[in-house]
Amino acid sequence: MTLPDIYVPAGSSAHGRYTVDVDPGRAGWTFSGLRVLVLAPGESETVATGDSELLVLPLAGAAAVAVDGADYALEGRRGVFSGVTDYLYVGRGEEFTITSAQGGRFALPAAVAARDLPVAHYPKGQVRVDLRGAGDCSRQVNNYALAVEGVATSHLLACEVITPGGNWSSYPAHKHDTHSDDERELEEIYYFEIADGPEGSKGFGLHRTYGTPERPIDLCCEVHDGDVALVPHGYHGPCVAAPGYDMYYLNVMAGPSEDLVWLAPDDPAHHWIRATWEGQEVDPRLPMNK
Repeated sequence: MTLPDIYVPAGSSAHGRYTVDVDPGRAGWTFSGLRVLVLAPGESETVATGDSELLVLPLAGAAAVAVDGADYALEGRRGVFSGVTDYLYVGRGEEFTITSAQGGRFALPAAVAARDLPVAHYPKGQVRVDLRGAGDCSRQVNNYALAVEGVATSHLLACEVITPGGNWSSYPAHKHDTHSDDERELEEIYYFEIADGPEGSKGFGLHRTYGTPERPIDLCCEVHDGDVALVPHGYHGPCVAAPGYDMYYLNVMAGPSEDLVWLAPDDPAHHWIRATWEGQEVDPRLPMNK
């Protein structure tokens, strides 16, 4: 696949109140999708899930969601660098209305589902926060639908990664494009937000995806606030946050397996990097709560 297929610049998939709309048809695959909805104060949007399950995941702001005869209040958060958020699971074949009194930005990570599950509101305390790596490879992972006890999905896996400015994440590069004892086939979406500098300057980061001789793919690009990178196959990583600019990305993953297991072996050429973290401290900027 070529760069135009797997790099989606900010705004290029926008329409209506959605700043991002990448469904399986746009991505050229079968399962994973993502929309990012922006609501002005007092606005509402009605969403049909169709054949997909999804999360209503506040990126900034609070919301009320009416679905299946019930009302749910999402407390939300100030922004993606201010800690985790509560969130709502909505299954396939549903229609819901989301309203934000003060306005906000809401991610709708989705996956084509094979079974029906009930609507569920998960509190902030349900989110498992991991600090991974060490030194300049330190990052924070907020797990919403990725090996979280008590959270059920059909095919959807979702997490956030916070990378302090100057650090590397999604490293060593890893892949998940084959089903085996130590790997699962998963399509992946990266949605990026980049923190501004102290005087409002716009930051950036870097993202890399590369393949194997049998399945070539090549993307090495600068990423900005609102950009999306698609990973249909191949090794992906690192994601690098430019010094001075913290990086956020939302990972949305799904594939044919129904065991909801994330298995992703490192590129053998770079696996040794993990051993260098022993004895190093985790970056003191983590966990991040701005």
